[in-house]
Amino acid sequence: MNYQLENKLALVTGSTAGIGLAIATALAGEGADVIVNGRTDARVAEAIEQIRAKHPHAKLKAFAGDLSTVEHVQELDARFQALDILVNNLGIYEPKPFRDITDADWLKIIEVNFLSGVRLSRAFLPGMLSRNWGRIVFISSESGVQVPAEMIHYGVTKTMQIALARGLAETTSGTGVTVNSVLPGPTRSEGVEGFVKNMAAQQGKTPAEIEKEFFRTVRPSSLLQRFATNEEVSNLVAYVASPLSAATNGAALRVDGGVVRSIL
Repeated sequence: MNYQLENKLALVTGSTAGIGLAIATALAGEGADVIVNGRTDARVAEAIEQIRAKHPHAKLKAFAGDLSTVEHVQELDARFQALDILVNNLGIYEPKPFRDITDADWLKIIEVNFLSGVRLSRAFLPGMLSRNWGRIVFISSESGVQVPAEMIHYGVTKTMQIALARGLAETTSGTGVTVNSVLPGPTRSEGVEGFVKNMAAQQGKTPAEIEKEFFRTVRPSSLLQRFATNEEVSNLVAYVASPLSAATNGAALRVDGGVVRSIL
């Protein structure tokens, strides 16, 4: 399917690995000009090489910087003003008992997971509205609906993203701009891959056994009963970022493998 993304300028935050890299790759494969973002020049360069290995003619730009900071958002805004697609993927997580989550922990995860998207949307949404076309996508999580007891602060920030996306969508009424959130479930990201391998080594089991045990004990409601691939998530994001998704606005779209049991 042609997603009609040729000559659209897209930013995918945190796009040097995992879901972010898969999204950047998918958009580039559809003809978009993609700004690849990571914290260091080396990581961004490596990601660009990986995308070009799949799409030799990909149109890619680099931005190395921490977009959870005001300074780097301002620098990005000065360099790339006519942004068509903003994918707020940047995020961190950390399993931690609630009693041990300090104020500093709360402030850090809110700054990265939530305020980065607030600042970037504030910078680029007005231009989208003035041009009467644009897409903002927040990569939230099923944890924003079913907040996990093992990392409550993470789940709370993902709920905040869903609320922010819906609120921003209200400001786009009658325009060609949409704002949506996408809620992946357990996905085989870079961090998850490392977690599974470490647990397998510690317990003397295979990664496949650890994965099976995870879905039996931690996410038993999953209908997929395995980690989704990054590409299975990016496929949905590419559609939401395209002109074909014009009637989808203010939605929280789940690609969670059926983990969330609610029908709404």
